[in-house]
Amino acid sequence: MLPQRYSDSMDFSFTPEQEQVRDLARRFCETEIAPLVRDAEEHERFPRHVFKKWGDLGLLGVRYPAEDGGAGMDKVSDCLIREEMSAVSQGFASAWSAHSHLGIWPIWKAGTPEQKASHFRPALAGDKIAAFALSEPDVGSNIRALATRAEKIAGGYRITGSKLYITNAPIADFLLVAARTRPELSADAISLFIVDVPRDGVEIHSLEKEGIRASETGLIHFTDVFVPDAGLLGGIEGTYPVILESLSENRVGVAANALGMARAALEAAVRFARERQVNGRTVGSYQAIAHKLADMAADIEAARWLVYYGAWRVDQGTLDMPTGAKVKLVASETAVRVSEAALRIHGGAGVMREYPVGRIHRDALVYTIVEGTSEIQRNIIARGLDL
Repeated sequence: MLPQRYSDSMDFSFTPEQEQVRDLARRFCETEIAPLVRDAEEHERFPRHVFKKWGDLGLLGVRYPAEDGGAGMDKVSDCLIREEMSAVSQGFASAWSAHSHLGIWPIWKAGTPEQKASHFRPALAGDKIAAFALSEPDVGSNIRALATRAEKIAGGYRITGSKLYITNAPIADFLLVAARTRPELSADAISLFIVDVPRDGVEIHSLEKEGIRASETGLIHFTDVFVPDAGLLGGIEGTYPVILESLSENRVGVAANALGMARAALEAAVRFARERQVNGRTVGSYQAIAHKLADMAADIEAARWLVYYGAWRVDQGTLDMPTGAKVKLVASETAVRVSEAALRIHGGAGVMREYPVGRIHRDALVYTIVEGTSEIQRNIIARGLDL
């Protein structure tokens, strides 16, 4: 039972439309994605054709207005898709998220009509794949300190710098690149650019990972890359606030990803506890295991309420940074605890690839780092306490 949009009294239930999109996502993930997971994980290669299928079903544009080519739904629906997708494969969910939110949300929010026509709408249809190039090798979590430069020249800009750990970069058709258009460390010194790839001066190297292996991640080098004036997002410099707004909302989104992983780990552990026998008894009949499963279920339920409350706040237009940080912190740490407990319940079977819990735990650990580390979330929450 979760928050319905959008009254102050908050009737805690899903709407029929939200249930329909959840069921659509669940069926697609079980029938279309699940058979692809093992091969994508083993080879660390994402099957590009899935983007077109997502686009055809409207899953890439679920939370964008119908007049802009989306499905006209809400953040709650977005989170339902994320939860279902992550329950099957976080690698696939990560590729979807990096594209459908970080890669194109700023274009929808601040792009010119021409940019929306050339990049946002094709991305909604799955005809183009997007990546959000923000993180850098030597910057860490301090966005204002990014070093990639965009120098104004006749007819456009010249971009030089590097980006690291960029999801979808090896398969992207365009990059949304954050670069410094002025030397000072101020908000209006950072701008966003749409950069089509491949192109001269852009080198993208695939990275090998321990977690979320089904999604492709890259290191990008920009060497005197010319981007015309039409590539400056919104036609204006200083779009740093758009980055912050995108990241704040996406913390709620990735919390739903973490929720899906935690749920999948619990479901796998319950199945194992029902089937595995020791000394003539199922593992689940032992109180120690039953109590561990009970704690896992309680943690997930608490995280679920917080995640969908956060999504409801997004739809209300009242999400603040401390709330987004709380949602992300609780859900990601829950996914780590629950998946580790599930692995322990499986015993030796937990590290065998025929069982999903090892992969889930490996993927869950990533989400205490990406989209702002748990430590960064605690800093944001603490600042809200006026200490």
